[in-house]
Amino acid sequence: MEATGNGVNLDDIRKLWPEKFASEEKVFDHIRPGHRIFIGIACGEPQYLVRALIDYIKRKPNAFFDAELVQVWTLGIAPYADEKFKDNFRLNSFFIGDSIRGAVNKAAADYTPIFLSSVPDLFIRGIIPIDVALIQTSQLDSSGNMSLGVSVDIVKAAVETASLVVAQVNSNMPFVYGDGVINVRDVDILLPHDEPLLEYRDLVPVDVAQRIGRYVARLVEDGSTLQVGYGSVPNAVLANLSGKKHLGLHSELFSDGVAELMKAGALDNSEKSIDRGRAVASFCMGRKETYDYLHRNQAVEFRTIDYRFST
Repeated sequence: MEATGNGVNLDDIRKLWPEKFASEEKVFDHIRPGHRIFIGIACGEPQYLVRALIDYIKRKPNAFFDAELVQVWTLGIAPYADEKFKDNFRLNSFFIGDSIRGAVNKAAADYTPIFLSSVPDLFIRGIIPIDVALIQTSQLDSSGNMSLGVSVDIVKAAVETASLVVAQVNSNMPFVYGDGVINVRDVDILLPHDEPLLEYRDLVPVDVAQRIGRYVARLVEDGSTLQVGYGSVPNAVLANLSGKKHLGLHSELFSDGVAELMKAGALDNSEKSIDRGRAVASFCMGRKETYDYLHRNQAVEFRTIDYRFST
């Protein structure tokens, strides 16, 4: 793994923090029957760690039983929802996506309906205590700081409360400012592995959505602060806002369309009453180009999903 941006290379990391490294085998040997395992979500999912966990249980099918996997949304594969692992894992998801819908419908996985903003409190208050958190981070800098990158949302609470935090250090993860900046002291084990981040390709707006987008855009005044969702209609609205001035962002989602508005100068956050001058979001689902735009961009901050601002 070579250094990018302000990161340090792998050899330097090992010299500075040798106690933070362990083999995959030793990492997963920590898991005990009944443990609750948190997996980073959406585009921030640590794919390598998920594959390594599955490979481990294939090699040692009797290593542990009845572990509960906690996740919100996976955009990748969900091998742990496979029936052949039913004695080892049971998934508890706070969102039903395509990859786990079948398992939930067959009662092979659980769905807990809840507002995403309420999830961190479940971790912090110990209602859903986390034994192992599998997360993904940016590279470390010389001070040991790294970023949760495109997924801060509920991941920060999992990092703060888990008994064991295992981080896949990935040079493709952008360093995003805000609540997601953590230190090597907050992590128990580092497993460096580079791979492309999962990308989310927004739906291309159809004609009806485009017309809705044009109508809605007329209602948005210069200086307005936006909250953004995903899907064809929000995409169409954003695509029709490029002629506006001094827009702001205070949203759970940072999308490709938001990045394009910032690049065009239409969204500069200059007239926000809260967090003026900075676009505030909690996670990003988008393309690599958007991830690159986020990297060490001081005009953007990612906050936890339960972020409470003060005036």
